[in-house]
Amino acid sequence: MSPLKFCANISWLFTELPDFSQRIYAAASAGFQAVEAAWLYDSDIQELQRAREATGVEVVLINTPPGDVKSGDLGLGAVPGREEEFRQGLDLALKYAKALECKRIHLMAGRIPLGLNRSEVAMEMETTFVKNLTYAADVLSKEGISGMIEPINTRITDPRYFLDSPHQAAAILEKVGKANIKLQMDIFHWQIMDGNLTQNIQKYFPIIGHVQIAQVPGRNEPDSAGELNYSYLFKTLQNHNYQGYIGCEYKPLGSTKEGLGWIKDYGITSK
Repeated sequence: MSPLKFCANISWLFTELPDFSQRIYAAASAGFQAVEAAWLYDSDIQELQRAREATGVEVVLINTPPGDVKSGDLGLGAVPGREEEFRQGLDLALKYAKALECKRIHLMAGRIPLGLNRSEVAMEMETTFVKNLTYAADVLSKEGISGMIEPINTRITDPRYFLDSPHQAAAILEKVGKANIKLQMDIFHWQIMDGNLTQNIQKYFPIIGHVQIAQVPGRNEPDSAGELNYSYLFKTLQNHNYQGYIGCEYKPLGSTKEGLGWIKDYGITSK
């Protein structure tokens, strides 16, 4: 049984350091061989490249830009009328991904527009998302990059996020029908929206392209108090022969390094 591989989400971990390039060095010092991040776009691309090259750390995943954060955007993939902005954001994500040799981009769906409810816009937003994902698949395939779509829970984290369950995501992926567009399983979100993790992992494993973890409901370290038995979940992933990285996307209860004790049993040791 192959050991699991973990990557540090440096948008959530090592935030004691203000700069993303510094966080890459910190992740490497803590024993991580890979990192992921949400939005690196305020960072100098050459500094990030230097940090990646100096440490040998792999950059596993980045997100497409959120859009206009001040106006409440959280991605544009499924937002009608914003297709050109989505494409511009994809171009920017691709620029960073190529510079950092990153092979996965999370194509963020976005939020239901203010003043509208889910039932009013669901069909139009799905149509927009399928169209944008199809476009993205063709652009990314030329660079050997995979696109991810991630359900985000609407009960705790983001009530207006369009893509909120693995079932909805799987149905959209079937309509897109592109091998390089896959499902990003954040176990935190899946547990909150649907539970039934054992069956859902088994059902959707063939289309899962990336995994992220945090405890429920506090979104802290996997061994913190909460609903999830991560020893069991990690064994489940191993039993399915999961070969990818598992992103540590959680809020440390204290300092990042103090909270990494749980991971030592799974092959990461502090240097």
